[in-house]
Amino acid sequence: MIAIIDYGVGNLYSLHSSFKFIGADVVVTSDESVIRSADKILLPGVGAFEDAAEKLRASGLDKVICEEVRSGKPLLGICLGMQMLFERSFEFGEHLGLGLIEGSVRPISDVIPKNLKIPHIGWNPLIIKGERDGIFKYIKDGDCVYFVHSYYATECESSVIADTEYGAPLTAAVAKGNVYGMQFHPEKSGQVGLNILRAFCEL
Repeated sequence: MIAIIDYGVGNLYSLHSSFKFIGADVVVTSDESVIRSADKILLPGVGAFEDAAEKLRASGLDKVICEEVRSGKPLLGICLGMQMLFERSFEFGEHLGLGLIEGSVRPISDVIPKNLKIPHIGWNPLIIKGERDGIFKYIKDGDCVYFVHSYYATECESSVIADTEYGAPLTAAVAKGNVYGMQFHPEKSGQVGLNILRAFCEL
């Protein structure tokens, strides 16, 4: 079973529907016991980092996530959920993340040309780093996925498994042990996104 964590922030319906479409056993929950009994955990997120991090900590589920990760359970963070995997974010101040992956989250305005629109919205190809196995085993280099973001993960080179290009290289996906993160939205990325979710189910 895959537990999609409901902490008041995230596109839960689309994610749940995508997993059901590929035949996965999935539940949306804020129940600690259900999360602990799940085989895998998914951390969604949309909106502002500080607000999401505060809600996650207020729920106490931040500790549950970290404990389950330490036990070896696969965790996938999507969009803001990926950003919260890192040590800190510099979105309107400095805010602590879960610290499961080394690195920071910073504005894309720091690195992209001034003529490009922010947020970065739209379909962009993945530039996959290394072998296509694990979570990318059903897709290929250059497959396009859907992004909506104004911030990106950096200072995390050893964990990057895919970049995309938007006037500059931007981190698209990361992995460290049993922890995975995607800046893009697989649930909005058509068959490519479904193939990625299918691979996550098989980890």
